Amino acid sequence: MAKPVLTPVNTMSKSVLPSAGSSTEVTSDALPFGIYVDDNYFPTEEVELFQNGAADQVAYVYNKLGGNILDLEITTDNVYNAYEEACLEYSYLVNTHQAKNVLSDLMGNTTGTFDQDGEFTGSFNTKANLKFPRFQLGYATHIARGASLHAGVGASQAIYSASFSASRDVQDYDLQAIIYSASLTSSQPFYNKVGSGSVTIHNVYYKTPRAAWRFFGGTSVGTVGNLSTYGMYADDANFQIVPAWQNVLQAYAYEEDMNVRASHYSFEINNNRLRIFPTPDGTNPEKFWVKFRVSEDAYEQEDDRTYGADGVNNMSTLPFPNVPYENINSIGKQWIRRFALSLSKETLGQVRSKISSIPIPGNDVTLNGSALISEAKEEQNSLREELKAVLDELVYGKLAEGDAALQESLNTVFKNIPHGIYVG
Repeated sequence: MAKPVLTPVNTMSKSVLPSAGSSTEVTSDALPFGIYVDDNYFPTEEVELFQNGAADQVAYVYNKLGGNILDLEITTDNVYNAYEEACLEYSYLVNTHQAKNVLSDLMGNTTGTFDQDGEFTGSFNTKANLKFPRFQLGYATHIARGASLHAGVGASQAIYSASFSASRDVQDYDLQAIIYSASLTSSQPFYNKVGSGSVTIHNVYYKTPRAAWRFFGGTSVGTVGNLSTYGMYADDANFQIVPAWQNVLQAYAYEEDMNVRASHYSFEINNNRLRIFPTPDGTNPEKFWVKFRVSEDAYEQEDDRTYGADGVNNMSTLPFPNVPYENINSIGKQWIRRFALSLSKETLGQVRSKISSIPIPGNDVTLNGSALISEAKEEQNSLREELKAVLDELVYGKLAEGDAALQESLNTVFKNIPHGIYVG
């Protein structure tokens, strides 16, 4: 019996990767996102750079996966898609790394508005991911402002002042009610800011004749040697040379004496209710003054300035668009080529895994789809970890540590180098 003659219509796969790509094919129609070929984002020159890179990737994939020996059942569009995804993955990893570097310095700064591609919309276009920021310690400074507010050494929150008249034979005064009533007057700087919120009292004081205490201060800070009486006669006409730290201590003690020993009154505050000792006579002093601040919403923004309530607050609000293709150097582009190759291998594996084997006369041909997918996934994970490891060593803190270690090493070397002897 004669062997049958097979005459198939087509002896090749319908989709076979050619040996080279074409930059003219790299368009938004061939790409899922088309970010790097969108002239709304990038000028024509940058678009052409990406198109050329994607076209060159086809030849790279063709040769690395053995397309000259065995057909590769993928299209050029598959390779172009892989190249775009690799660029976006590289941009993601690099932007994440840069976020670690600059987030504390960009806290509260202006963020941007992004479209579905992660690119800026409108006129805002800072591209902070391409800039080296001023080190402002924004996060630490913001925390310090809150702490300094309670310490009374300056902050971004306003400290107000109010006064009330002392009534004869009245010891107790509701400062909350007094300040709230004053806040209803439009001329007050804290107009309509108190409401039902609690105020925080910082200081209570009054005016009283203290002229004598300018000459006969009550400071008790000791001095050295023959300066034991320094400060006991504290008129401004006598000056003696003492250490600066001693002057600081004496200033603190003098301030305390003026508020305690020189004061005619003392007081206590409980739940913003003031009790004065002794009972005032209503004439001397006639008025008491209070320094206070109003409890504010942590996210409330002042009308005349910004304190960072609006703006960058985490990594996702940083003004970071996709890294432009033209700003990716040779290191990055080689990583992109390798990652895109792995993505193309995965796609090829997905195609081949749809049919595990092909029947032929007398036998079956087993395809390696599953093996290709497994290899590709492992390669992608390895490439990601490789890039992350490098970037983690290049955060600003690590660079500073490296510079410090280098300087120490240089000092050790120079220490063992004999100095020249000059005879003159």
